[in-house]
Amino acid sequence: QLRLVESGGGLVQPGGSLRLSCAASGSTFDYTTTIAWFRQAPGKEREGLSCITWTSRSTSYAASLKGRFTISRDNAKNMVFLQMNILNPEDTAVYYCAAVRRMRSICVLSPGEYNIWGQGTQVTVSS
Repeated sequence: QLRLVESGGGLVQPGGSLRLSCAASGSTFDYTTTIAWFRQAPGKEREGLSCITWTSRSTSYAASLKGRFTISRDNAKNMVFLQMNILNPEDTAVYYCAAVRRMRSICVLSPGEYNIWGQGTQVTVSS
């Protein structure tokens, strides 16, 4: 059974960068696996950030990110990454990766689309 394990979170100063990783555990990604990153800040709804299909031909980003984040994947290593740049305090949240095993030519940022979730990693942006 596929499980997801996030890592790479931590405390970073405003303007800094972090790279989050999402690793497969218990099973491997396959050609049906689409991955997305979400985040949830205290008192706020879960927000979709970015997603990527198996071939990486389709990616999607939340408009609010304004190009600061980049998603990528290494299928051979069963990992997906989220490079986050120019972080600000509003980016403070728990970050989750999520997966769905269903063939998709495009990916979407709706939480209901995904049925496998990691435990999350905390990102805190503060001076």
